[in-house]
Amino acid sequence: MKKKSTLWFALLAIAVMLAGCGNNGGNTGNNTSGNAAPSNDAGQATETPATDEVVTLKVGASSVPHAVILNNLVDTLKEQGVNLEVVEFSDYVQPNEQLYEKQLDANYFQHVPYLDQFNKDKGYDLVKVAGVHVEPFGVYSSKIKAIEELKDGAKIAIPNDPSNGGRALILLAQHGLIELDESKGVDVTVGDITANPREFEIVELEAATLPRVLDEVDIAAINTNYALEADLNPTEDALFIEDKDSPYVNILVARPDNQNDPAIQKLVKALQSPETEAFINETYKGAVVPAFQ
Repeated sequence: MKKKSTLWFALLAIAVMLAGCGNNGGNTGNNTSGNAAPSNDAGQATETPATDEVVTLKVGASSVPHAVILNNLVDTLKEQGVNLEVVEFSDYVQPNEQLYEKQLDANYFQHVPYLDQFNKDKGYDLVKVAGVHVEPFGVYSSKIKAIEELKDGAKIAIPNDPSNGGRALILLAQHGLIELDESKGVDVTVGDITANPREFEIVELEAATLPRVLDEVDIAAINTNYALEADLNPTEDALFIEDKDSPYVNILVARPDNQNDPAIQKLVKALQSPETEAFINETYKGAVVPAFQ
């Protein structure tokens, strides 16, 4: 009988100890903060909802330098909860069309005159979010080493889109090759050439094809992104280029409905940071010039 009583008391003591451990379970184990897990009305533990969700930001860009600059920011934005997805394009039409159709969240490849003309032609309302850099527009040749060698009647290729075509004509006029109707400003076209005493033949071609036709023309005015893709260095290979005060700043573009989204604004801050300025200067050594606006 005495043995049974001793066994009963031992079992009772064990039960009390186990109950005590159960009541303190919220302060033991892996909960190092000392806070009990939240519970519902039934006393059951519930999971704490995540407050920091990762947002994917899909941005269209020309391969060089735009995509290169953006890809340099992927890790920085990831730390801020933004998954930057860079989509590369080889033309100047699809990035705007896909942005308007909401297949992209933003794009980075163009300057304001091009955007304005595109919006006008398409009836779009895409908007500038921020200015980032200037790509000094250059004139190149595989046939001559200096512009003084250019012969009368030479064939000159320029981009066939209105804004970049006008930009090329202005650059040619600045260097005395032609004269233009200055009242047209940046909207100047081939039809606005007022004097061409050396009878140059001006041919308008798709901007992306210009580096590939250098052997077929005497000189070509080429956008820097396409020049870089063709391994042409604007500061070394161009016969002449725009100066750093060019009004053609390349911009980040979005839609009116998302231009103020937090993820877009984080991208703007990263693009206009001292770190990005240093990256552009170190990578392109004057071929691409930071121009934060």
